[in-house]
Amino acid sequence: MALSKNIYKAFENIVGSRNISEDPAVLDSYRSSMNQSSAHQGPYYHVYTPRPQAVLLPESTEEVQGIIQLCNKHKIKFKASSTFWSLQGYVSDDYSVQLDMRRMNKILEIDEKNQFAVIEPGVISGALQAETMKVGMNCAITGAGGSTSPLAAAAGWMGGGPSSMFMGSHSENLLAAEWILPNGEIIRTGSLGSGSGWFCPEGPGPSARGLLRGNIGSSGSFGVCTKIAYRLVPWPGPTSLLSEGTVPAYKAVMPDNIKAYSICFPSWQAWSDAVYMVNETDVGYLAHRQFNLFGRDVKGAFIRILTDPTKQLCDIEPLLEDPKLQEQMKEMKIDFQIVIAGMTKRDLAYKEKLIEKIMADTGAWKSSLMEEPDLNNWMLLYLLRMGHKNINFIMCGAYEGSFGLMGHPDFGAKWVEKAAEVKLKWETETNAIAAVGGDSGGGVLAGFGGGGPIVWEFFNQFDAYDKESCDGTLAMFQETSKFCMENDLGMCFGSLCVDCRRPDGYIMPQEMQNAMYSRVPQPLPFNYQWKLREVCNPNNLGDGYYKTLEPK
Repeated sequence: MALSKNIYKAFENIVGSRNISEDPAVLDSYRSSMNQSSAHQGPYYHVYTPRPQAVLLPESTEEVQGIIQLCNKHKIKFKASSTFWSLQGYVSDDYSVQLDMRRMNKILEIDEKNQFAVIEPGVISGALQAETMKVGMNCAITGAGGSTSPLAAAAGWMGGGPSSMFMGSHSENLLAAEWILPNGEIIRTGSLGSGSGWFCPEGPGPSARGLLRGNIGSSGSFGVCTKIAYRLVPWPGPTSLLSEGTVPAYKAVMPDNIKAYSICFPSWQAWSDAVYMVNETDVGYLAHRQFNLFGRDVKGAFIRILTDPTKQLCDIEPLLEDPKLQEQMKEMKIDFQIVIAGMTKRDLAYKEKLIEKIMADTGAWKSSLMEEPDLNNWMLLYLLRMGHKNINFIMCGAYEGSFGLMGHPDFGAKWVEKAAEVKLKWETETNAIAAVGGDSGGGVLAGFGGGGPIVWEFFNQFDAYDKESCDGTLAMFQETSKFCMENDLGMCFGSLCVDCRRPDGYIMPQEMQNAMYSRVPQPLPFNYQWKLREVCNPNNLGDGYYKTLEPK
């Protein structure tokens, strides 16, 4: 059902004629590929999220509120997105409008004394980092990279990243917020709600941060967050990250107090022991198992390609035949990357001794490949900036994650090889996904500030325009989900992907949510989300990405 001319005109009156469109060509650019199985799509296998009825680009809180109030009046669903990194940022119903938040891209304040920045949805992490470093501060960047929105990660999703151990997860870094509820009312949380500024996320009574974020964030399905205060941390480096080289082989030569290492281990138990030590000693400024996303059997070749502008993807096979690189990849089989930052000379000396002690106690060694000066400087810039995450898509044109093994380090170390075996079967027995050696697991070494669970994501590269690859990838996700449920592994990225590719709709029906979330160890958050939806979203203008459990 298309918007009537009167309704379209009412939206236009809110944002202006230049900031709204119903042109089919424009609307189709706001659709995300779902790569759904052809078994449910007749002769076509490449399908997309629904086409919105209009796209609007608001510039202010008042305009967003006006849009939401009009949506409630006419029972039109809406979805706001900042950078459209995730499928969940797009509309999931035909009678919906898409809010593109790119015009709300202001850094409104940087308070280095109280260590926070006030930002709008369209601000990306890379831009915020560049501005905060000018005053000796830094910001956490999610594992998805520097082109993502810190506000979206903090308010809408889990928001972990390599810097979580020192800088906190994005959910921890969400301070006061200005939030427009799905019913059109504005709520200002924490200290902002009492007129005391932006510095504190909590206020009298229950934490509004917990109510608004819910289980793992609102997924953009519980109104629109228009401003937040985002927590910052000290940065002992230069006021800008000056880079050298050319795309994609950028590197930065940093002062001696900022160092990066790629550390390799003889066993997964040694790896796990080292992760515990890293978190217990607070030695890391950030840490990640990063480059394994390419796959354990090819990552050395990909690193060579990405650090040499004269090389291309077609060079991967001859590189893999190099005996020296073969040995370097063997030593990198079980590894992680870590950056240390010395706040003083004594602090740096202490942290370097800690790294040496951890390596000695676990039988670890530094990767000879990543110790090469140019590669080390490339790695350091990569980890600090997280500006290379577009490489997720370069192998075959599309990727999805599976095996979201979230738990303590021993848990991940126990299951990574078993998960790799499942994935290797799909690499070798089908043409669905790229063959990279099974293990393509990467993840953070601490999900929260100071430690906490690690999070694994296995990267699966596939061809989004090939029927066999799409169908096989979907089938692999289903097997991944089954494997995780049968082995009580909890969260699985594959199940999230299957959720988005259901043959009977774009989101999980409520009865399936009831069946799933009634079996989790603690179902109360999902019950509360149901109750909040009834109060704050009476017209149900969000979508099923906001997970709820219907009370009995």
